[in-house]
Amino acid sequence: MATHAPSGHEKIETSNFLMIVFILLAVAVGGIVEIVPLYFQRSTTQPVEGLKPYTALQLAGRDVYIREGCYNCHSQMVRPFRAEALRYGALSTAGEFVYDHPFQWGSKRTGPDLHRVGGRYSDEWHRAHLNNPRDLVPESNMPAYPWLAGSAVDAAGMAPRMKALRIVGVPYTDAEITKAAEDVKGRTELDALVSYLQVLGTARK
Repeated sequence: MATHAPSGHEKIETSNFLMIVFILLAVAVGGIVEIVPLYFQRSTTQPVEGLKPYTALQLAGRDVYIREGCYNCHSQMVRPFRAEALRYGALSTAGEFVYDHPFQWGSKRTGPDLHRVGGRYSDEWHRAHLNNPRDLVPESNMPAYPWLAGSAVDAAGMAPRMKALRIVGVPYTDAEITKAAEDVKGRTELDALVSYLQVLGTARK
């Protein structure tokens, strides 16, 4: 009885190794085609007019924001839908996040988007909200962060942090790095987080 010689397609389908190799190759090529052009588009690599690097205090606040997992419930991306713009403000653009490493866009949103929160509420409102959200929003399920008011910012760690960010393109000057520790001296993590929240989305206002 004559045997059927497997075709090239059949060889791939019946070989786990070949299937894995070709799947990885397809994903790699697709990723390169999607991602590499973004590095050459001005809209994704150049900061929007008015965008400034975070100050030492704002940068410390951003670190607190990430450490406490705020990004798990609060995105910083106003999506391209009319309802989004009506509720949160102008749509997000990549140029607003050029100095963010990593940026805080996200697909999940349990709490409100925070991209345009800067200047919307007073510092006192943010302090009270972070200390106990239910004092201001009774239906909130956000946890309280009372310990931030008693935790000092790590002043010694700010200059190395800013030097590292300068390596990846954030235009910090030597003077800004030198006085970073002094800028956050005596400030609490609550001060830092409020300072960070108050700058979000203000570059285009």
